[in-house]
Amino acid sequence: MFRPLSIFIGTRYTRAKRRNRFVSFISMTSMIGLALGVLAMIVVLSVMNGFQREMSSRILGMVPHATIVGVNPIDDWQPVAAAALKNPEVIAAVPFTEMEGMLSHKGSMQPIQISGVDPAQEGKVSIVAQHIVQGRLDALKPGEFGVVIGEITARRFRLNVGDKITLIVPEVSTAPGGITPRMQRLNVVGVFKVGAELDGSMALIHLADAAQMQHWQPNQVQSVRLAVKDLYAAPKVSGDIATGLGAAYKADDWTHTQGSLFSAMKMEKTMIGLLLLMIVAVAAFNIIATLIMVVNDKGADIAILRTIGATPRQIMAIFMVQGTVIGVVGTLIGGVLGVIAALNVSALVGWLERVSGQHIFSSDVYFVSNLPSELQRGDVVLICSAGFILSFLATVYPAWRAAKIEPAQALRYS
Repeated sequence: MFRPLSIFIGTRYTRAKRRNRFVSFISMTSMIGLALGVLAMIVVLSVMNGFQREMSSRILGMVPHATIVGVNPIDDWQPVAAAALKNPEVIAAVPFTEMEGMLSHKGSMQPIQISGVDPAQEGKVSIVAQHIVQGRLDALKPGEFGVVIGEITARRFRLNVGDKITLIVPEVSTAPGGITPRMQRLNVVGVFKVGAELDGSMALIHLADAAQMQHWQPNQVQSVRLAVKDLYAAPKVSGDIATGLGAAYKADDWTHTQGSLFSAMKMEKTMIGLLLLMIVAVAAFNIIATLIMVVNDKGADIAILRTIGATPRQIMAIFMVQGTVIGVVGTLIGGVLGVIAALNVSALVGWLERVSGQHIFSSDVYFVSNLPSELQRGDVVLICSAGFILSFLATVYPAWRAAKIEPAQALRYS
């Protein structure tokens, strides 16, 4: 089979046993370093994807994806929900009321965000029912002023189901200050734990109790909470629905409350990816040292090739082929091992925990009890492409130097 001269000789140099074993060692080190760098990038980014997925499912499973908020309390929320469900992106729509206040217990206080919910319908838009560790969500009954609090709040105040806690909410009044605090005694009927900061900043009460505390009618609500298919489409979806309903409604979505957290997570992934890319770059540019040594070792061969008619471009291509082969093999090995490791890292950590008897990810400390991993095809393609490109660029200078060798001078000192 016909092969160009540059490819034939370049691949032959890669396979051949060199007289200089140090050059062979450096070449193998470059290949191994490149493979380890690619492997590390794939595994680390997959783990970060896994943590981001867990955070997304837990936090965005608790907070509203989007809400259609009434300028005034909504008397009948069902027509609003029906209008929202006409949008194909909306999965569910339920009534929702939100308040801010302070929890007080035995002299200790903390700020809290109170969500007024309908326990019978909350499962359509929230995962809270799946993360109840004490009591039940359906224990929220209208008129009983029950509350479901987070595990951090329960631990801070040393509360259990059946205990009482005081909720303080601001109330507009005719007093000189304009606002007076209103206190309401609440009964703890449940404790949830999603493993995020929401465990210490969020609590749930019944919709009717929230309406009573706001001096509304029992059937009035603040907004309609939406669950959407595509989280990143929530601003547009809610905006379109609110626009269609008229000026009496406005839209809100998760990007206003949790957007900074997910932007920080995205920035963190980008920065760690760039730092790990430096490892790949160092390994790739070790190819420069390898090829310079090979060029010095093959000076006489280059001179002979030039005397029999090889052009400087062909000489340059020979060593670019050799360096590229080293880079491609190293990147492919790292890519394959990285994919295998990313797919099995959770099982590997579990095995290490069983063998050592130590919990690396204790549920008492971390919001997850295992190491999550999510392999994304785009990450693998991007990492391997970066390895290929850096390997190719590393061959340019040594190959250029080889092309500049003068045959008479090389043969004179060989």
